Amino acid sequence: MMSPVLKLAKAMATGASGVWLRMLDEKKIFRKHILKLTAGLSFIHPKQSETHTTIPSTPQQDPRTPPIPPTKPPVSTTTSASTAAAAAAMIPLLIISLLSLLDPSAQSGPSLSVSPAVLSKSGDPVLIRWSGVDSPSGLDWLGIYAPPDSPHDLFIGYVFLSSDPAHLSSGSGSVSLPLPNLRSNYSFRIFRWSESEVDRSRLDHDHNPLPGTQHFLGASVEAGFEPGRGPEQVHLAYTDREDEMRVMFVAEDGERRYVRYGERVGKMGKPAAARAGRYERDHMCDAPANDSVGWRDPGWIHDAVMRNLKGGVRYYYQVGSDSGGWSKTHSFMPRAKDSDETIAFLFGDLGTATPYTTFYRTQDESISTIKWILRDIEALGNRPSFVSHIGDISYARGYSWLWDHFFTQIEPVAAQVPYHVCIGNHEYDWPLQPWKPEWAQMIYGTDGGGECGVPYSLRFNMPGDSSEPTGMKAPATRNLYYSFDMGVVHFLYMSTETNFLPGSKQYDFIKTDLESVDRKKTPFVIVQGHRPMYTTSYESGDRSIREKMMEHLEPLLVKNKVTLVLWGHVHRYERFCPINNFTCGSTDPAEDNWEALPIHLVIGMAGQDWQPVWQPRPDHLKDPIYPQPQRSLYRGGEFGYTRLVATREKLVLSYVGNHDGEVHDSVEILASGQVLNSGTSGAEPKIEVSESFFSWFVKGASVLVLGAFVGYILGYISHARREAASQSSWTPVKSDDA
Repeated sequence: MMSPVLKLAKAMATGASGVWLRMLDEKKIFRKHILKLTAGLSFIHPKQSETHTTIPSTPQQDPRTPPIPPTKPPVSTTTSASTAAAAAAMIPLLIISLLSLLDPSAQSGPSLSVSPAVLSKSGDPVLIRWSGVDSPSGLDWLGIYAPPDSPHDLFIGYVFLSSDPAHLSSGSGSVSLPLPNLRSNYSFRIFRWSESEVDRSRLDHDHNPLPGTQHFLGASVEAGFEPGRGPEQVHLAYTDREDEMRVMFVAEDGERRYVRYGERVGKMGKPAAARAGRYERDHMCDAPANDSVGWRDPGWIHDAVMRNLKGGVRYYYQVGSDSGGWSKTHSFMPRAKDSDETIAFLFGDLGTATPYTTFYRTQDESISTIKWILRDIEALGNRPSFVSHIGDISYARGYSWLWDHFFTQIEPVAAQVPYHVCIGNHEYDWPLQPWKPEWAQMIYGTDGGGECGVPYSLRFNMPGDSSEPTGMKAPATRNLYYSFDMGVVHFLYMSTETNFLPGSKQYDFIKTDLESVDRKKTPFVIVQGHRPMYTTSYESGDRSIREKMMEHLEPLLVKNKVTLVLWGHVHRYERFCPINNFTCGSTDPAEDNWEALPIHLVIGMAGQDWQPVWQPRPDHLKDPIYPQPQRSLYRGGEFGYTRLVATREKLVLSYVGNHDGEVHDSVEILASGQVLNSGTSGAEPKIEVSESFFSWFVKGASVLVLGAFVGYILGYISHARREAASQSSWTPVKSDDA
């Protein structure tokens, strides 16, 4: 990008006197010096002379390279008028040289290269190399910008150059960054930052000072994504009909897009049209979501439904259009109407990971969670399953590009199994939210970063039609409470961020839905929400909402014999006994007082690493001693997810740890509600990991090599024996026969 000074000089060189004078007035740069240099000169436009010398146009000057020397005009043999025109035309070129010397941005500095400059799909890495940084220090940093012309302080993230150890010794290095498609190009800039300039009042979420932008050293060329690559951020969801599947995706515009699908890759049926919509900056309710630091164009969100699906049949699909390009081919297994099996992967508080530091701490553990779930899905073959993510989805909190990171990260899973969600505090809460009773004043704060549920409501489309008005310009909040059947389990989702008290629409829905479950069709019932009713973490701030849920919702759970109740919010795993009002029920049906009670679990351990401590002893609150109450049967701080496998007779829920992908806790429940096993008893069903073709190839090759080796040994032994036998009874050969 040319500096204002060079733009001014170029305007003068082309004879646009009005333009350069206006630029002088706007920028106030070297006004007095320019006026002195140009006093008394008359700029003659080429068209004003019938005989003139054409001056080659001055190429655009890169502010990071030395100035371009003025072009010497050819010797003229025409009239004195043309000679005067040529002389006059040289004046602006001389000024270019002078101003280039005075312009600091035109001096040589660090060089940056970007490879490749054109990426093929979202999530592809770009390699940024730099060199020529004088006196390198540990505070030199690389800013990531999208759009590329963003002001210096509106970066989306940054990386310290010392992340490559070579930088400190040579002033050169490189970094590879996988980047999501933000529907604009990227640029990268190097800045120098010193200890004396650290502003301790300007901190990120991790309490680290945000880097300063006073000393700009250099910028790269732009990097972007190739056109015609098709939509991205593809994810599936169930609808209210068992023979349908919803697919949503993001494109750069609202032009008509489709989904085409069928039972074979080469024969996909007639495309189904998608609806397109988007949200705007003024739909956001607070900063940073509606501020320039957090807002980026979210693109257009497209929503289509695949209909008349047959259970037990794998379908293949693509999204896009002929003009805008088609996505890669994905596939999925729809629900089977009378299936005797349910498989699901359930967790809360996943978030997303970024390859750079940004204003909020991001969730690196989310990478492992997605990796292990993808392993399990691939091992299932043609058995349908789905994902349940119960609140605190992307942790964007007003920084909109983190939603793009999130959907890029989950697409390998969400494009082949339905991805279901419920709302959490980090998608919704803002100071003016419409339902905020007196007892919740300290609970519902600013955790949503001003998004007030808007990205969550438009980027997902769950079954049902629940919604609540925001009371602002923002559209109504959707996907609050809903339910569906999948195999032998009835799943109900609720919102802990909107009104759930008696008399509310949500309470009526929960009550009616639980009372109408057909237990012959779905013998198991699972309720899910974000903030937990039971936890032994030291979460005193949420005590009042837990008390309200126990008062008004727990009786519904107990009365309707809910099997499991799953919560997030607390970033740990914890499993409780069958419980009612803090009291563990009997697990032996032979006892007179036995009844099937809900088992509550906290499963918010999928990615967010902001972990609370467990509750200390009431009379020793400051001592780091955290006794485990009897009602808490298992609790741990390891990241992971839960895996549910249910048949018509029993349900097994297993806790899979991220560090090894193995089961660390499980519970087995019969359809009657009886708990058979809990802990790591080996009751959990195994999902065998299918072997790849390469694995079979390696095994086959190994067998062949081993066979050849054994054959060689046996052959050698046989040959040795024959040779020994021949030597014991041999006949000399005549020399002339030799």
